[in-house]
Amino acid sequence: MTTPTLVVLGAGGDLTARLLLPGLAALVNRRHTSVRLVGSGRGELSDGEWRERVRRSFGDESGPDLDEIIETTRYVRADATAPDDLARLIESLPSAPIILYFAVAPQVTERACRALADVDLPSDTRLVLEKPFGTDAASAEELNRLVGSLVPEDQIFRVDHYLGMSTVLNLFGVRFANRMFEAVLSSTHVASVDIILDESLALEGRAGYYDRAGALVDMLQSHALHVLGILAMEPPSSLGARDVRDGAAAVLRATRIWNDDPVASSRRARYTAGKVGDRVLPAYVDEEGVEPDRRTETWAEVTVEVNTWRWAGVPFRLRAGKALPRLDKRVAITFKEPNWIPDGLSGFEEPDRVKIGLDPATVWIHFNTNGPADPLEVDRVAMRVDLDPGDVPAYGEVLAGVLAGDPTLSVRGDQAVQTWRIMEPVLRAWRADAVPLEEYPAGSDGPSDR
Repeated sequence: MTTPTLVVLGAGGDLTARLLLPGLAALVNRRHTSVRLVGSGRGELSDGEWRERVRRSFGDESGPDLDEIIETTRYVRADATAPDDLARLIESLPSAPIILYFAVAPQVTERACRALADVDLPSDTRLVLEKPFGTDAASAEELNRLVGSLVPEDQIFRVDHYLGMSTVLNLFGVRFANRMFEAVLSSTHVASVDIILDESLALEGRAGYYDRAGALVDMLQSHALHVLGILAMEPPSSLGARDVRDGAAAVLRATRIWNDDPVASSRRARYTAGKVGDRVLPAYVDEEGVEPDRRTETWAEVTVEVNTWRWAGVPFRLRAGKALPRLDKRVAITFKEPNWIPDGLSGFEEPDRVKIGLDPATVWIHFNTNGPADPLEVDRVAMRVDLDPGDVPAYGEVLAGVLAGDPTLSVRGDQAVQTWRIMEPVLRAWRADAVPLEEYPAGSDGPSDR
């Protein structure tokens, strides 16, 4: 098999150092994946300086495969939005599958793709694009047309790293390998589903991106809806790219805002000054780089419905927030109450619930059983299973698919459009201030009365 060449555009950026290179190091070191690495950016950087950055980003990962990457990697100065620079960069690469990873801001990615239209790309070139993909459904469709004119769809990898989380992939096993779960996952038995992506982290210096995106675009329009696509899909005939992405896309096409009412079905809030653990945090509006007049939310909740035979009538609540007490990313499935409880059996308070932890990786089953003191009184009990977190981080899993040319864990073009289509009514309502911007102290559980 020919060794692919991974070209990181935006090699000097935070995404490259913090997520991309550590993910690559874990993948190469633990699965012995073969790859050539080339860094590129607008800044001046010698090969030696670039190699030192790669070495630092590899962190504690070490081994002969990584040593070879560090010894052979090089840096090519190029403006990713200039056709002549891109042509010179591509001509300098070996004749192997070339992977152009756009580790740059979305607006730069779009300009770079337009520049690539004037470059003679090898036929097996793969393009890797980070979210957000477009700014609305129309712009996502236009960007699809642009990148689709450069390479075929199966060579376009739209990265949503949540799809590479081993715990998200565990949803396949929990759903489809257990008859006791799959048999009851429908509107006949399920009362509601929550997809929760809570973080204890605050802004962490990301105002340049986050203050323009907010929690809804950063987390719900992408991550949460893609988790929903996997969770609610019909059993695919295989876990191949076409079957999985067809199934997820069908879910997204069937999804819309609950009761078509974006005002009643959404909430937004931002954090004020507070304390998360030992960290004292300023109010979001006082964070460096934030423009208070943008009224950017740091907490968002949207309820949607999936209008299919299986899920019609079940509310799916999507929620994400920053500066909350703890990291808590999970799917919670709440079942309906029993049809009937015999006279004489007391103590029932809550229906059954299954919680599938995405981070931390756990499965909880909460159910009712007879109490030890009084066999006719029900007690609430829970069973917990800790899941295997996987041998590589999410970015390593995503890169594994990219390097192998397998798009299963990337977002297909129609999926990218659908996620914007679903959330556009909420975005319009929020921009019109039809939904109040609430507040919550950093370190609290979020806005009150929820």
